[in-house]
Amino acid sequence: MSELPIHVIKNRDQWTRTSPDWVEPGRRAWESKEITWGIWEVPESTVGALGDLSQWKGKDSVELGCGTGYVSAWLHRLGMNPIGVDITAAQLATARSLQAEFGESFPLIEASAEEVPLPDGCCDLAISEYGASIWCDPFKWIPEAARLLRPGGRLVFLRNSTLSILCTPDVGTAQPALIRDLFGLCRVEYDENSVEFHLPPGPMIQLLRSCGLIVENLIDIAPPEDATDTRFEYIKLDWARHWPAEEIWVATKQP
Repeated sequence: MSELPIHVIKNRDQWTRTSPDWVEPGRRAWESKEITWGIWEVPESTVGALGDLSQWKGKDSVELGCGTGYVSAWLHRLGMNPIGVDITAAQLATARSLQAEFGESFPLIEASAEEVPLPDGCCDLAISEYGASIWCDPFKWIPEAARLLRPGGRLVFLRNSTLSILCTPDVGTAQPALIRDLFGLCRVEYDENSVEFHLPPGPMIQLLRSCGLIVENLIDIAPPEDATDTRFEYIKLDWARHWPAEEIWVATKQP
């Protein structure tokens, strides 16, 4: 592995410091009987990002920025052969303890999603839910995801919507007004401790296409009718009732 970029080091250190805060949320996610998406845990049965779930049985997946590993655990229960990849040893330690607790076993690799030590064409699904999708440089992790996918394989990732980023100040919650410029948006640093990446839809589509990935779907996530405010201060339910706070991208690798 080459020398880690500064944003990778910052984010790894931040997730190391905060990893104890994610043990119980991780455990609750592992306990879930179905796949859910985002901060309001919208069921996959409502979202439909993965399509017919039976198609994934026996297939190989890689989760890029797996954290506590709950997405890979859900895929494992579908009959997939998942591999979780994360740069933060402390997060992987939580994932391993939850594997033991729930009796699930699949490989976990300590590595950056921008440089994954796996061979070309090793998976049918590359997936990220608030992992590589916002914490890694898209101009590095998306080509890497494309490399890992077999022809016809699918990339599925959830991230903050571009609109929510445009409306969110460095400190505080999303506002009903545009605060940031769209042009040039990509690297966002809310503080000195971490770095996020939020590439707008136009450049994202261009990047995906340059990597041989064709967008099949872009899903705006709405909170369920019975949703309440979450522990995340950057977005409030009332805002998300009017505008999408989260979005899921689905792209397929061309032959």
